[in-house]
Amino acid sequence: MSDHSFTPEDSLVAVMVGISVSDQTIRTSELLSIEQMVNYLPVFGNYDSDRMQTVATIVFDLLEDEDGLDALFGLVLEGLPEHLFETAYALACDVAAADGKLAQAELRFLEEIRHVFNIDRLHAAAIERGARARHQTV
Repeated sequence: MSDHSFTPEDSLVAVMVGISVSDQTIRTSELLSIEQMVNYLPVFGNYDSDRMQTVATIVFDLLEDEDGLDALFGLVLEGLPEHLFETAYALACDVAAADGKLAQAELRFLEEIRHVFNIDRLHAAAIERGARARHQTV
């Protein structure tokens, strides 16, 4: 799938879709979370949200292949500037927390993101704690 290339915004969407499908189930709460973030966060200010479906399809196709996760992260790394690595991780944490539970597959996906983006463990813990706090229920 090397004929695809991602913009920085596409890369962020791809990470969010990837974490959503990592447990083999795309929950409505996760999709709504992705949609809300794309609609309201400044990083997506100039993004054509119609591209979300295209990006999602690419992610689905990639993850069907044995080496699809590596290919996905390759595309994301090509399209995402380094200063947005922690943003990508934060968005992934928010999507993972959106349904109130974290599956083992989601935890592994987050671990892989930390590794690929070389996110310091202390920074990752702070990002994770923020996501947990934002998605707390009464």
